[in-house]
Amino acid sequence: MTRTTRPADASGPLMLSEQVYARIRAAIMRGDYAPGDALKPQSLAQEQGVSLAVVREALVRVVGDGLADRLPNRGFAVPALSHRRWQEIAEARRTLEPVVLRLSVERGDVGWEADVRAAHHRLARTPAFAPGEGEYYSEAWSEAHRVFHRTLLAGCGNPVLLETFDRLWAASELARRWSAHHGPGRDHVAEHRRLEEAALARDADAAAGELTRHLTLTADGLTAGQASGKERRPRSGR
Repeated sequence: MTRTTRPADASGPLMLSEQVYARIRAAIMRGDYAPGDALKPQSLAQEQGVSLAVVREALVRVVGDGLADRLPNRGFAVPALSHRRWQEIAEARRTLEPVVLRLSVERGDVGWEADVRAAHHRLARTPAFAPGEGEYYSEAWSEAHRVFHRTLLAGCGNPVLLETFDRLWAASELARRWSAHHGPGRDHVAEHRRLEEAALARDADAAAGELTRHLTLTADGLTAGQASGKERRPRSGR
């Protein structure tokens, strides 16, 4: 990573820690680190131009997001890419998200309906692939995709469930970005349209079923990518 020295922010340690957390999180999601790479607090403190305490606080938050592991007596590291880890994440998502979507369908108000329509419209109109990125999804599409799925669940009105979704999404998104395999002949547009239609029709059974199928296809594609040995290389060449 390129070293950038920044002075301490006048707004205080809390704001500074937030900034460092955001930079480390973005670097991991961007692919600056390979699976299993160490996240060395001392090196990061020098790169960021901040204290060791600020970096450690930021790393603890990244661990909470599921984007790093805290290893006993070994510090912090980017998660290793393993079949077992992905299957555990996929199982958790397939268990949690259809249940939360049912709650959204039952509890969501007119504002939620409008938000779902807007999020789906944005996703449908965002190009999936950026120029020069080949088979890798664009950052804009990835964000629109996250917003659509979270908006579908937001009608549940339960912040604890939504925080759990956020953590699982970040971990699965990291695995997806590492994988160079997206599954043969998958029609994301049709899958998302069916999800939107079932949710807004207030058909909880259909919506939960569509989401389960959608998540299963994602899990199967990533499992196939790992089995084939195809992985996206980290951008920094680490």
